[in-house]
Amino acid sequence: MSSYPPYPPYGPGPGGVGRRIEEAIELIEMELRHAAAYVNDAVIPQVRTESISALRTMSESLRKFADRLDQQPAQPPVQPPPQPPRPPNP
Repeated sequence: MSSYPPYPPYGPGPGGVGRRIEEAIELIEMELRHAAAYVNDAVIPQVRTESISALRTMSESLRKFADRLDQQPAQPPVQPPPQPPRPPNP
């Protein structure tokens, strides 16, 4: 006779491996629902608030930059210096 204990039962029977896997899947699904709810309730509103604030700050900086450009006098375009004449090729 064998001295090893019998293998645990397979499948969805009481205390079987299948039941333990089902319980693990249920726990994983529950954690995923909690994570999704946290992202929807806390992360997304915070990101939106900070994004709006950043856009307002950037638009104010761009407005100030445009005002500075308006205040500067128009300057003529820079002309490149004249090129010296090339000697003829012999």
